[in-house]
Amino acid sequence: MNPIKTPSQKALAHMQSFRLWTEEERETSLQQTLAQLDELKDIWIFGYGSLIWRPEFEFVEERHATLLGYSRSLCLWSCVNRGTPELPGLVFGLQEGGICEGKVYRLPNKDLMEQFRALWKREMPSDSYIASWLKCETEQGPVTALAFVMDQGTHAYAGDLTEEETLDIVMSASGNYGPCYEYVIETSEALHKAQIQDEHLAELSRLIKHRLEHKHNAITE
Repeated sequence: MNPIKTPSQKALAHMQSFRLWTEEERETSLQQTLAQLDELKDIWIFGYGSLIWRPEFEFVEERHATLLGYSRSLCLWSCVNRGTPELPGLVFGLQEGGICEGKVYRLPNKDLMEQFRALWKREMPSDSYIASWLKCETEQGPVTALAFVMDQGTHAYAGDLTEEETLDIVMSASGNYGPCYEYVIETSEALHKAQIQDEHLAELSRLIKHRLEHKHNAITE
């Protein structure tokens, strides 16, 4: 019988295999993804995490969107933006199964390669995501949008964590973009502001705030 791994042991397996892509590898991934399109115009991007509150690209239209067959999950180890190699954090990925509400953004038909290279640098620093063109439902009709889907076959996948393990990791990790708990709270609040329902994330955010309040009270007592 295999012993149960702690979150740190689970993260260690990822750290042993993790490496950032080179610029050449990232460019190859970008070109392969765009080659699947008939033409480079009227492109949509699906946002389900930080792209909702910090898109960092120009867009000419945005819509509330629903993606069937995938769900938003804190299932990706982060050792750069929201964690370190010594203490990895967690960020959102799309994993198979369920439904995910988010937003789609239509890019302007200018400077597209410049925008895509900036997007790839942010979202595709390694091979953890699979850039996919997926059908999204909107009130104005379906659109095909680019979505960054978790590669569940990599060591970067953290899909077997309990809620308590997830909370412990989120509360302790911090990276180049700041504490992991801030990322989770900001995403939850951005979804609420955009009238996007995610009860699990809202509850996780509430538990994080409770822990932060308890920690603050312990310090000030």
